[in-house]
Amino acid sequence: MVKKGVCTLSDAICTRDDIMNYLIKIGVDAKIAFDIMEKVRKGKGKQLSEEYIKAMENANVADWYIESCRKIGYMFPKAHAAAYVMMAFRIAWFKVHKPEYYYAAYFSRNINDFNCQMLEGGVDYARFRIDELNNQKTLSVNDKAEITLLEMLLEMQMRGYKMLPVDLEKSLADKFYVDKDNNIRMPFRAISGLGDAVAEAIVEERDKKPFISIEDLRSRTKLNKTVVEFMKASGYLWICYYTSIRTIITGVG
Repeated sequence: MVKKGVCTLSDAICTRDDIMNYLIKIGVDAKIAFDIMEKVRKGKGKQLSEEYIKAMENANVADWYIESCRKIGYMFPKAHAAAYVMMAFRIAWFKVHKPEYYYAAYFSRNINDFNCQMLEGGVDYARFRIDELNNQKTLSVNDKAEITLLEMLLEMQMRGYKMLPVDLEKSLADKFYVDKDNNIRMPFRAISGLGDAVAEAIVEERDKKPFISIEDLRSRTKLNKTVVEFMKASGYLWICYYTSIRTIITGVG
């Protein structure tokens, strides 16, 4: 409607408060104005009674405004919208001035969609996979989430930040964090097939005492064989080999 010149943005309904405040301002009864707002913000504009429509028409409310009330499906309150905008500015500030903390928080927030295998192949793989997914005729919810994460990984790497691998001594259970040289360290949950309980168990047992072998790791954390094999192949368990050899040589675990 704004593009067609029907109304301006300042005239259009943008938050639920706009409806009540505008209707009261032009003379509609306050109770009726409130009830109309409540109907519209819940997506029940099509159910507005003849009384409510007549009240708006008597106050010379434009036809496009009444039609907007009939079409709206849901509306934020003004305070909610303002809070979102304020939060957006805060997030944008971090992305510009403290990007390493932004990326750590972003990936932690989306840990359920993250998979450390997304990093295989680096920047070239990320670009290839994004194009591959975008060329599909239909995209599932998981596909869309993967594209967004790959785009964020690509952006992060292009800005000079690295995603550090899972480390048995350093990684947290489910949170990415800023490690050395402002790079981001992956948590245990970044490993496909490794759930919350096992990730937390690894951290808890590690804090008690070091793992002296892969067998020790498995028995104390209930890691399944598939995940252990993946961690071995990815080089995540080198510390277990080091500790095991040191134990054999020195007798100190």
